[in-house]
Amino acid sequence: MPFYHKLGKIPHKRHTAFRKPDGSLYHEQLFGTIGFDGMSSLMYHLQPPTVVKEVQGQRNVAPEVGADRNMIMRSFMGYKVDPKDDFLDSRVVMLMNSDCYIELAAPKKSMTDYFYKNADADEIIFVHKGEGVLKTQLGNIEFGYGDYLVIPRGMIYQLHFKNDDNRLFVVQSFSPVYTPKRYRNWFGQLLEHSPYCERDIRPPKELETNDEQGDFLLKIKKEDILYDYVYTNHPFDLVGWDGYNYPYAFSIHDFEPITGRIHLPPPIHQTFETAGFVLCSFVPRLYDYHPDAIPAPYNHSNIDSDEVLYYVDGDFMSRNHIEKGQITLHPAGIPHGPHPGAYERSIGEKETLELAVMVDTFKPLKLTKKALEIELAEYHKSWIGAK
Repeated sequence: MPFYHKLGKIPHKRHTAFRKPDGSLYHEQLFGTIGFDGMSSLMYHLQPPTVVKEVQGQRNVAPEVGADRNMIMRSFMGYKVDPKDDFLDSRVVMLMNSDCYIELAAPKKSMTDYFYKNADADEIIFVHKGEGVLKTQLGNIEFGYGDYLVIPRGMIYQLHFKNDDNRLFVVQSFSPVYTPKRYRNWFGQLLEHSPYCERDIRPPKELETNDEQGDFLLKIKKEDILYDYVYTNHPFDLVGWDGYNYPYAFSIHDFEPITGRIHLPPPIHQTFETAGFVLCSFVPRLYDYHPDAIPAPYNHSNIDSDEVLYYVDGDFMSRNHIEKGQITLHPAGIPHGPHPGAYERSIGEKETLELAVMVDTFKPLKLTKKALEIELAEYHKSWIGAK
């Protein structure tokens, strides 16, 4: 994160004696990334966070690859992923490479019986449908339709939903998720030309301190193995913390689009960056205002990246017959562009109300067997009839 945040009680100096009212010590924990060189936070626990009572077992949760190599434009009907009660069971990897997993999920119930930690990856959870509270070690964040929940690797969390109708688009990143470099000065502050600023970022607010002992099930994912750990102390027993490494929410509705006289390229929509991909937000915006402008995107070739679009809401101006929750994949190496009629149809239009999330990966994506089960047949032929 680009700015410092703190909650609860912390000592004046780090790594010094910080005592409870009864004179015993609080237990300090460094929560950091990239060795000791990346973003970090210091946590202060009531009890040691290390007391493992039992390791109950493990299971392989690696996705099954259905197509190891792909050079075909494809589309998938995301809402055909069946809802499931459990959050982890509901998560279905659709596309994958060594940098990221792109998933869909439709959980019906809150995580009340266990806690979860992804030790492999940062997670970007986009909330397409549903609302509730993200509960974490560092505090709680309320979420709703259109929110990105950015959860750093190693963070223990639960998702509590208000109802059973939830749809999530999830990206696991095997490198840290950052705000784009070109939006920041060298201190990390978001600049005036950035499409969002620190005011739009919602860090944890409510810190719940649970002084409880018992059997607390923590499911930990590491290298696609899910381990069941039972801890003696409640994971959410912090009295305070401070630092730069914490979960946060950012609403796609707070992304301020950058517009111009003629059509601007996709990087203007960039919202997050990683070492292996970028994530962009397409939001309602005014169209290009040159008198001869063509608002629809020009045909283009993804020579160095696969392009994934997840359609959220509205009428996407460059595509025909697109439904909510649909995913398109345009692989590197072949050109793609507006569907038949969209190019001419966009001329003279003043605005678009589309809402979509795009992921551009720098390595080719593999298709899972689950993705092939909900593929829209012969999508690659949908440009037939273009003139």
